[in-house]
Amino acid sequence: MKLRVEDMAIAFENKKILEHVSLQVAEGEFVALIGPSGCGKSTLLNILAGVLQAAEGCFYVDDEKVEGISSHFAYMPQSDLLLPWHTILENVTLYGRLHHAKKQAQQQALKEFATFGLAGYEHAYPKELSGGMRQRAAFLRTALCSADILLLDEPFGALDVITRNDMQDWLLTMRKELQKTTLLVTHDIDEALYLADRILILGGSPASIVKEINLHEVVKSRDWLFTQGEQRKEIYSLLRGESHA
Repeated sequence: MKLRVEDMAIAFENKKILEHVSLQVAEGEFVALIGPSGCGKSTLLNILAGVLQAAEGCFYVDDEKVEGISSHFAYMPQSDLLLPWHTILENVTLYGRLHHAKKQAQQQALKEFATFGLAGYEHAYPKELSGGMRQRAAFLRTALCSADILLLDEPFGALDVITRNDMQDWLLTMRKELQKTTLLVTHDIDEALYLADRILILGGSPASIVKEINLHEVVKSRDWLFTQGEQRKEIYSLLRGESHA
């Protein structure tokens, strides 16, 4: 198993936010973590990224225990965090430049600009790009890291609905290209259904995983998504804290 989280818990100001959170993500799998606002979804990503320390529990990558910041993880927040005074090429190669591999990073990045829909914008500045293009640039920066696990924290949450749908379509087609194990945090039920191999639903207070939905055998499309009324209703009920037999 690529990523394994065991009995994770964390508290803020003596109030437990997460408790008994355990999950597994296989190599190359795309898992969505969904839950109500404030339930601790982003907190869990911050623990994995090494930004926060859990009060209880631990996690493993390739069966090795991880503590603190690890090169296994690349974290992408909701904001693209592009530096406005740098070109797109400079922004997406930031990781390589910080690790004294500027030339190698630029060569690798230039090969990927067309794949990420950014050809011709290598020397443009962030203000010249649309919201969707900025997010693709942020994805490219994240993908160019040496990390093998992507942590995506509501990456399309700030986009309008049309652009968000376009970005979801793009990411669905990009998965084979990325070849990364991915854990996505989202509050969007349709996004979770459309993108994920499995959905993990956080609920309760303190929050833990209350339901797992397996979508591995599903061929995804927008038409398929429109037929998922009952599935959508079940997830919505769980998010509201309603029990199911």
